[in-house]
Amino acid sequence: MDVLVSEVGPRDGLQNIDRAMPTGAKHRWVATLAAAGLREVEVASFVSPKRLPQMADAAEVVAEALRIPDLTVLALVPNLIGARNAVAAGARSLTMPVSVSESHSRANIGMSPEQAVEQVVAVAALKAEHPDLHIEVGLSTAFGCTIEGSVPEDRVIELAVHAARAGADSVGLSDTTGYANPAQVRRLFTRLSSELGERAGGAHLHNTRGQGLANVVAALDAGVRTFDSSHAGLGGCPYAPGASGNVVSEDLVFLLESMGLRTGVDLDALIAGRSVISEGLPGEQLYGHVADAGLTKGFRYADEMAEIPA
Repeated sequence: MDVLVSEVGPRDGLQNIDRAMPTGAKHRWVATLAAAGLREVEVASFVSPKRLPQMADAAEVVAEALRIPDLTVLALVPNLIGARNAVAAGARSLTMPVSVSESHSRANIGMSPEQAVEQVVAVAALKAEHPDLHIEVGLSTAFGCTIEGSVPEDRVIELAVHAARAGADSVGLSDTTGYANPAQVRRLFTRLSSELGERAGGAHLHNTRGQGLANVVAALDAGVRTFDSSHAGLGGCPYAPGASGNVVSEDLVFLLESMGLRTGVDLDALIAGRSVISEGLPGEQLYGHVADAGLTKGFRYADEMAEIPA
């Protein structure tokens, strides 16, 4: 069985770091991720550079990433202006954040959840000119909010349905604050799939409280086959107090491959690629158990397991 690991480090990872990675280092990082076998990378966010100066070179990063064969290049856009800029740069796969929490929504993108859905409608209208445009909506704070606390599950599903009707090709759930637990993850993704069918999207999970990989397994049980993660575990949300700890890509790939699920990612190359981050952001703390401990003796990828006689 194939599982898609969608790398978000160059966007989600960098947005939570005060300093900016040089553009050339970003180019090398994205190329390294693709060379390691990652098929989808979220490379930039098209927001005001006054708000996130780390993303001021978004158009240039997207243009360079699009030169890599067979790589799906994702760009995050919070509104129609960002979407137009992303499309002008060549991006055709857009991610739009819609927060379930009113407080987080206003802090993150300066509008209510309902207004964010209206932006999805406006961006979906761009498909008239760009029929190859693909829009993914990620429901932020779907499992809890560091500002408001618990989030009603019915409200999560309600917004997911609204986003799909607004024109989103897929709608996923994001544990922006690291509040989720496996039972909650399994329950919400099961409901999401029941409501949206094939338009139910992937899981964006954080490891803030050590539940990241447990939540991945719960989401797998609910049928999720796309997972966001960040190389070396960089990132979080600067507008959600205390939000940190994206699931580490290296640890996620190790988990999936160990379970017999194909990712197509070369773990040795991914671990070695951490040096590119260190070169671009000297002294930045990198995370990950697999990178620290190494692969287990006799480790086999899922494809290699299938070749072993029962």
